[in-house]
Amino acid sequence: MAKPSQITPSDKAAALALTPVLRETEARLDRYVDLLLQWQAKTNLVASSTLPNLWTRHISDSLQLLTLAPDAKIWVDLGSGGGFPGVVLACSMAGTPGAMVHLVERNAKKAAFLREALRITGAAGTVHLADIGDSVESLSGPADCVTARAVAPLHQLVGYAEPLVGKGAKALFLKGQDVEAELTEATKYWKLTPSLHASLTGQGWIIELDRIERREQSAKAQSARNDRN
Repeated sequence: MAKPSQITPSDKAAALALTPVLRETEARLDRYVDLLLQWQAKTNLVASSTLPNLWTRHISDSLQLLTLAPDAKIWVDLGSGGGFPGVVLACSMAGTPGAMVHLVERNAKKAAFLREALRITGAAGTVHLADIGDSVESLSGPADCVTARAVAPLHQLVGYAEPLVGKGAKALFLKGQDVEAELTEATKYWKLTPSLHASLTGQGWIIELDRIERREQSAKAQSARNDRN
């Protein structure tokens, strides 16, 4: 069984130096980490090789999103898995009136873990046991931000997020070092104006999108304008 001692002692301090949090948030994150280590033995929530650096590799990586959308209260996390970034965001915003994180996860065991994580941390969130493509359209109410981490290629994520971004949400996708290749592929299908932010943890990049448009829709719109002229 995974033991808390698997985490490098200095890793938490390094993570909180990168992404400081309130004492109450730190306590919630401690409970979340303890639960994750307990479940890790029976359900693969994160790569075992990353456990020694869990705080910097996963928690700080998630927390940094808050600096890019400081006013966002309603988040939608696509493919939440072990809770990164969704549960971490929910823990951070637990004291914020009106804050809510929708956690979308298709795996029943991981969805059960996410529900337990929200329960023991007292964080505001709702777990949706569903495929991403089946859940986004059905989410009630507006969203301020939609995010995903290590879920799918960018061109697929853009398609999932498009309905929410079309209603005013910002998209923030955590990606690795191959971000340029993913952007090149995504722009074959989508008209995008991305902003790239280097990850504070050195694990890659954050792609920020405020507008998404299908290429064929863009072409049709241009054709219609040409016809009118």
